[in-house]
Amino acid sequence: MSKQWMPGLSQLIPYQREHLSGDLTSGLTVAVMLIPQGLAYAMLAGVDPVIGLYSVTIPLLVYALFASSRHLAVGPVAMVSLLVFSGVSALAEPGSPQFVAYVLLLSLLVGLIQLVMGVMRLGFLVNFLSHAVISGFTSAAAIVIGLSQLKHLLGVPLATHEYTHQLILEAIGRWREIDPITLALGLGSIALLVVLKRVTPRLPAPIVVVLLAVVLIRFFNLDQHGVSIVGDVPRGIPGFSVPDLSMEAVQLLLPTAFTIALVGFMESIAVAKAIAAKEKYKVDPDQELRGLGLANIAGSFFSSMPVTGGFSRTAVNYQSGAKTVLASIVTAVLVIMTLLFLTPLFYYLPHAVLAAIIMVAVYDLIDVREALHLFKIKQSDGWILLITFFSTLLIGIEPGIMIGVAVSLLLFIWRSAYPHVAELGYLEQDRVFRNIRRYPEAKTFKNALLLRVDASLYFANMAFLENKLEHYSQERPELQWIVMDMSGVNDMDAVAVDALEAVMDNLKQRGIRFAFANMKGSVLDVVHRANWNNKVGKHLYYMSVAEAVEDLGLQYAP
Repeated sequence: MSKQWMPGLSQLIPYQREHLSGDLTSGLTVAVMLIPQGLAYAMLAGVDPVIGLYSVTIPLLVYALFASSRHLAVGPVAMVSLLVFSGVSALAEPGSPQFVAYVLLLSLLVGLIQLVMGVMRLGFLVNFLSHAVISGFTSAAAIVIGLSQLKHLLGVPLATHEYTHQLILEAIGRWREIDPITLALGLGSIALLVVLKRVTPRLPAPIVVVLLAVVLIRFFNLDQHGVSIVGDVPRGIPGFSVPDLSMEAVQLLLPTAFTIALVGFMESIAVAKAIAAKEKYKVDPDQELRGLGLANIAGSFFSSMPVTGGFSRTAVNYQSGAKTVLASIVTAVLVIMTLLFLTPLFYYLPHAVLAAIIMVAVYDLIDVREALHLFKIKQSDGWILLITFFSTLLIGIEPGIMIGVAVSLLLFIWRSAYPHVAELGYLEQDRVFRNIRRYPEAKTFKNALLLRVDASLYFANMAFLENKLEHYSQERPELQWIVMDMSGVNDMDAVAVDALEAVMDNLKQRGIRFAFANMKGSVLDVVHRANWNNKVGKHLYYMSVAEAVEDLGLQYAP
């Protein structure tokens, strides 16, 4: 039972000593990477930077014990931080005590949603967030995240705007107020981060940039010349506190909580599965939900913002040699040590440098190639990506992803309501039946129509099929037989059975009869229960289209 609910224990008890070196190395590496990222993403979320460090202590320890992934590095991520800011800033002033209280409550709600989904084995629900929706949302959100850091990069106190174009217009209108030292520091940090990432990818570039910036600010007293710094970072580990559980606040935060729960899980499970496939072990989506849920719940009582698995951190964790969850435990312990002894080092850390870290981190999320790829393969998926992208960019983060999901589901419903129906002909050379639109040389029949339906039949698409059959019957007055190839039909509901039965009765009065080929067992069970043996006749079910053509004596058209 403990291994089922706490898979991390099976990696630690008994522990294989040969894994220790890799776990210690990767734990240290990820901690060095997480510290500046945690500070930066907390700033992005609108809370005190130290909350970003709190978020990689208790949540990381809890996740390590309860989740199934050995490599996923949990903590604040840019996407979730933006969702936190977007959802909570509408309710309270960023940075205010009320804002922080809402963020802690949001962590609790996200955790409860994920835990309930995991217990009820609802991990499959994330499949409704299609790849096109996620790609479009991620690319737009990356731009929104980058633009949200303009105020720190320019040294101009820009107002919080609902729409991105308003932020851009304000920034342009206030260009005279730009602080040149702040801008130079921010742009220099971006350039150094990019160069270090390309030249020495294993080097923890963010911590190098942070240390250099702190030295510059301290040595040249740049904080006295207009450069905004973090200032005092509270020392010590977070104390226990209970989030404010007022029903009004819960109702206001639930939409944001659901969005974060799904988007965060989507990001986590994608990278967790990718690493697990390389290491040849399995990741249980429902256990991941439970692990993330418990991590967020526990974190909410220790001043943590919502957390999830991060792409870059997990990749670094894996590449640094992590073998078990001990790497994550080492990371959490090192962050706790930092909180206890090293927070004074961050006093002179400039906000412009944190903004630079965020901008460089999210740049890779903008994926133009994926849009071109989707348009090349399936234009409808490409349009879903673009609709999600522009909705997120122009209307807002939460409306954007909701619009993307809605359009994606509408397209799915439209496709299922208008299934592909192919008229079949006989290819003599290959002795097979194929779609006559793709194979015009295929032979058709004088008095018969062969149709293949490539979808399950249910109440939403029967009207379309009825219209198709009526159209064919009127177009071909010589028609006597309709042979339906059911190889693409996996299921039929009661409405479809009754509707098809009514069509058969109607056409039978006009001298047109039905036969069925390649009907699957699950569909046969349904029609048998509907007593089709007496209504259609047992001899009109065939194992193949060829058998039906031969048995019915159908003749080819000249």
